[in-house]
Amino acid sequence: MQTGNRKAVIAGAGIGGLCTAIALQRQGWHVVIGDKRDELAQLGAGIVLSANAWKVLQHLGAAEVVLQSGTKVGKAEIRAWDGRLIVDLPTDLQEKRYGHASCLIHRAALQNILCDRLNHSNQGGVQFNKKLIAYEQSEAAVTVMYEDGTEEQADILIGADGVNSTVRELMFGSENRNYSGFTALRGIASFSDSRYSMEKGGGFEAWGSGKRFGFSHLGQGQVFWFAAINSPEGEAERTTNRKAAALRHFQGWYNPIEAVIAATDSAAILAHDIYDRKPLRRWSDGRVVLLGDAAHPMLPNLGQGGAQAMEDAVILASCLRDSSVAAGIRSYEQLRIPRTSRVVRQSRRMGRVVQMENAAAIYIRNMLLRLMPASLKVAQFDWLNGYDAVARK
Repeated sequence: MQTGNRKAVIAGAGIGGLCTAIALQRQGWHVVIGDKRDELAQLGAGIVLSANAWKVLQHLGAAEVVLQSGTKVGKAEIRAWDGRLIVDLPTDLQEKRYGHASCLIHRAALQNILCDRLNHSNQGGVQFNKKLIAYEQSEAAVTVMYEDGTEEQADILIGADGVNSTVRELMFGSENRNYSGFTALRGIASFSDSRYSMEKGGGFEAWGSGKRFGFSHLGQGQVFWFAAINSPEGEAERTTNRKAAALRHFQGWYNPIEAVIAATDSAAILAHDIYDRKPLRRWSDGRVVLLGDAAHPMLPNLGQGGAQAMEDAVILASCLRDSSVAAGIRSYEQLRIPRTSRVVRQSRRMGRVVQMENAAAIYIRNMLLRLMPASLKVAQFDWLNGYDAVARK
């Protein structure tokens, strides 16, 4: 089926929406992206791009520029709260096994790169201040209505509008989110430490009782850090001085934790209660389909939120290449729902492992990780990091 005269409207200019637009434009689709914000977000955190995400970036022609703006993960340690080494993850084996090391980049930098890639197609970029409020559809088309009174008609509407998706709510109604049990603090700072060089890349996670801290190079002379702290729901909203809260929680922890928190601009520290949702059995309503966090919001414990949205993007485009919209959406759901539901469930399980509070359970967990062979540490995530969404295998 020819795609040159087909049109897609995408709600949301996040990573999933931009990757989908690029993938569809490469097939000849006319694509319109509407985002409710007034510009691409410049604040944010780091995002890990593991091997499965890297294959998508290569397919979209963005990998080289991303690597120039980010940094390879050359070091990946897990330590106890006081710095005792639990495991030195074999990043060299991962790179050899999957063909590329993981990369870390500022989320805003990645979005800007993808947006530039989209604009180079000469089919337009992102339309901002476009808050979707409704859609209507017939057998032939879907019409999208925006808050500013404008409308857009297309062959398909793709809801890539995030964890609080309007498209999902219009499709399935209001749903309860599942609180993870922890709040995340995140920051970016200019910081250096001879043990974790910029040239090597990567960093460490330190695990304590009910909380953990991650430190990793972001590229461009910056370090990204996050803290996950077991807390009652609503703690993020009640945290007014985030820097002071982070310093209080991690006082006496492994150096350089307190130092990198102290080096971070208070205004740039983000705080969020972390949620996911129960996996859905379907993501579509006629010509309307969900993608990324709108379809399968997941906890960040496996670092796969962005990667799964990127996989969605290239597989949806592939399914629509030679099919009707209805058939393409059906194929997309069949391919993606089982895999993403598994990632959601595994992310929850990982959260229980890394946010433990029981001292005996923590001791056993750490001992088992120390004893695990390096090859097994890599192989246990083959199903996740080794997947190739372009080849669908």
